[in-house]
Amino acid sequence: MNRSEPLVLGIETSCDETGIGIVRGRTLLSNTIASSMDEHARYGGVVPEVAARAHLEALEPAIHAALAESGVALSDIDAVAVTSGPGLAGALMVGVGAAKALAVSLGKPLYAVNHLVGHIAADILDSNAPPLEYPTVALLVSGGHTSLLLVRDLTSDVELLGETMDDAAGEAFDKVARLLGLPYPGGPQIDRVAASGDPDAIAFPRGLSRASDMAGHRYDFSFSGLKTAVARWVEQRAARQEQEPDVDWSLPVADVAASFREAVVDVLVTKALAACRDYDVPRLLLGGGVIANRRLRDVALERGAAAGVTVRIPPLSLCTDNGAMIAALASELIMSGRPASTLEFGADSTLPVTEIQVAESA
Repeated sequence: MNRSEPLVLGIETSCDETGIGIVRGRTLLSNTIASSMDEHARYGGVVPEVAARAHLEALEPAIHAALAESGVALSDIDAVAVTSGPGLAGALMVGVGAAKALAVSLGKPLYAVNHLVGHIAADILDSNAPPLEYPTVALLVSGGHTSLLLVRDLTSDVELLGETMDDAAGEAFDKVARLLGLPYPGGPQIDRVAASGDPDAIAFPRGLSRASDMAGHRYDFSFSGLKTAVARWVEQRAARQEQEPDVDWSLPVADVAASFREAVVDVLVTKALAACRDYDVPRLLLGGGVIANRRLRDVALERGAAAGVTVRIPPLSLCTDNGAMIAALASELIMSGRPASTLEFGADSTLPVTEIQVAESA
């Protein structure tokens, strides 16, 4: 194996996107994604069984497409990487099974890695950015996860500072979008509608941000109360319309969306910059699908600059779940001299972020 610039194929199937990525060292060769989002849209959210079946159907075509795009053959691959967790158990099992079969058939080493740490590794594939420095604070925001991490070394030392105690930020976006009559997925829809709204129109709560909360949950997140506050506001508006039919109490969707989005963004950025300040780390890395939210990116960059913190944002194509980030993490493990995983690992839906690689061989 070429340990200086290993050629790695990564498989990611933790949720509703089948991601196949191929990297050489830290150079991205292919980032192929087959999404089953349209199949889930009719249900208003991801259905685990539907996601697992979609992965089964998409995996082989996606692998062939990635190989064609990268211009390499399967026999050229130095190692196979796969997401072991966290994620949906059934969906993870599809990827894990495929990766084991592929590695065994090719006689190549297999690296089972952590999905969340993979989001951090996506940053190193940005050819336009300077090398990632350590330590760095990482804010990962997606449909299933909202986590604040201290990364001292990508391959060996990732500390969980805080995480969501109920709804993840992306999940809250989906639920509020449903309340406002917007289609799934909610994040892009709320972002679109909020563009014409007033973010200060409604004073929605900022969860776990009071002084009394900060003592025990300084870096934790809670969006369930915010979601409930939006629901009550919408219900009260509808009740007023029934009580006063001659007055226009129609729902100001744009203002509600903008005010909700502002509350989420405020909490995310405030807690992330607090971690940077407390740990004296002048670097903040954003990752996860919700980073596609324009307001989140703008506020993080603006407030980060004011606080003297450099904010790094990977290309948006690498922020959503993808196989390239999994391949990149495995590539870093290989280049740091870490041995491959054994075949004893399985899908772990609750894999802790501190477990960067699973079933590492002795």
